[in-house]
Amino acid sequence: MIKVGIVGGTGYTGVELLRLLAQHPQVQLVAITSRAEAGTAVSSMFPSLRRRLDLAFVDPANADLLNCDVVFFATPNGVAMEQAPALLDAGVRVIDLAADFRIKDLAEWERWYGMSHASPEWVAKAVYGLPEHNRAAISSARLVANPGCYPTAVQLGFMPLVEAGLVDLDQLIADAKSGVSGAGRKAEVATLFSEAADNFKAYAVPGHRHLPEIVQGLSSMATQPVGLTFVPHLTPMIRGIHATLYARMKSDTDFQQLFEDRYSDEPFVDVLPPGSHPDTRSVRSANVCRIALHRPQQGKVLVVLSVIDNLVKGAAGQAVQNMNIMFCRPETEGLWQLAVLP
Repeated sequence: MIKVGIVGGTGYTGVELLRLLAQHPQVQLVAITSRAEAGTAVSSMFPSLRRRLDLAFVDPANADLLNCDVVFFATPNGVAMEQAPALLDAGVRVIDLAADFRIKDLAEWERWYGMSHASPEWVAKAVYGLPEHNRAAISSARLVANPGCYPTAVQLGFMPLVEAGLVDLDQLIADAKSGVSGAGRKAEVATLFSEAADNFKAYAVPGHRHLPEIVQGLSSMATQPVGLTFVPHLTPMIRGIHATLYARMKSDTDFQQLFEDRYSDEPFVDVLPPGSHPDTRSVRSANVCRIALHRPQQGKVLVVLSVIDNLVKGAAGQAVQNMNIMFCRPETEGLWQLAVLP
């Protein structure tokens, strides 16, 4: 059994981790931390876990994290970089669901996140946890930087194209929409029901924190710098990301076959038949990315539609997928949940 601890189990990604790990046949949940909720039964805060999880939140100072095989950080940005090094030095493996270890350029990270990095030595050692691109490195990693939700949908949608060098790498465009759960489980005016419902808007157009992460990942896949315009939008739904991606073709080929071949052995990427339009409800609560290709008017621009559940393949599900790889378990173990309809 893999002994697991979770730091910060009260947010949306935290409870999603609990939902998935409670169903994992090879996981023993050891500790779930929360300063504010220490002593409270987890199932009291999250009744969906009643009779499946018999643990209470514990203060991080009293948590038995050093006896875990792996610890997940489902915390705000800036927490893992302070607390993870002690666990790593003790031999505990760490998966961080925040952004502390995703961006290799420290100056770039500090510019976007507005704080000094507390453990730059571990940034250099961290492995970016996009399994479809980095599986071999993840398997031996001590520290995995779990990708963000927008970066997962965008990178999986562009990856076959940039790897093959078939599109103009200076002119990539990602137009992405997210449900309100992507903002986290906190009180914020923009995500109040009366603000977000019956409404649709772009935000962070001058620059979003996920932009450098996406550019770094795509540049790694292309083995050269890429130029990306990324515009996120907030949609009046709870879960889901829909990324509409545009790439100008440099040469013609069977792009449908290219995607099908690239993802033929990937259990959590589903390339749909030609002419399809994936919707976010087809991935709700499931650890899967569904992709479809279009070439409007047979022109020079290829359109890729990529959808994920931001809390599963975009966060907790991908983190469990990474854990499976790190501990030589079947990659799909504990992750075969089907999407929920309606």
